[in-house]
Amino acid sequence: MRFLVLHGPNLNLLGRREPEVYGRMTLDDINARLEQLALHHDVALDIVQSNHEGALIDAVHAAIGTADGIIVNPGALGHTSLALRDALAAAPPAIEVHLSNVHAREAFRHTSLLAPVCIGGIYGLGAAGYALALEALIDHLTPREPAPAGEG
Repeated sequence: MRFLVLHGPNLNLLGRREPEVYGRMTLDDINARLEQLALHHDVALDIVQSNHEGALIDAVHAAIGTADGIIVNPGALGHTSLALRDALAAAPPAIEVHLSNVHAREAFRHTSLLAPVCIGGIYGLGAAGYALALEALIDHLTPREPAPAGEG
């Protein structure tokens, strides 16, 4: 399996920007932990961070046909970007991740434009949310044996 990990605007400032909200881990720390977990599961990762909406959309387009799933932390673009939403609607299954609990913050953060085109979302669990998203994508994409006739 191959996954795109997409980090949106300002995530390059993790560890320095509002650590009381976003934690003290840097983006490099998060990526290193995620790469270790991916290695354990024999999953390849393509990791992209950009502060530019168009670059994120280009990365989603490039994932179509090459990636099996997407982990996306869109930052504030999750609340504002119809263009990123439309790109994800055409892409492999995605899980939206936010380090903070967006539903416990300002009202404008309560609505995700991406949620309707993602298979799920993880909010407020800090860096662990990325690992949970990786595990969830693997689980979602792993074929299941059908139950024998007469069972559940």
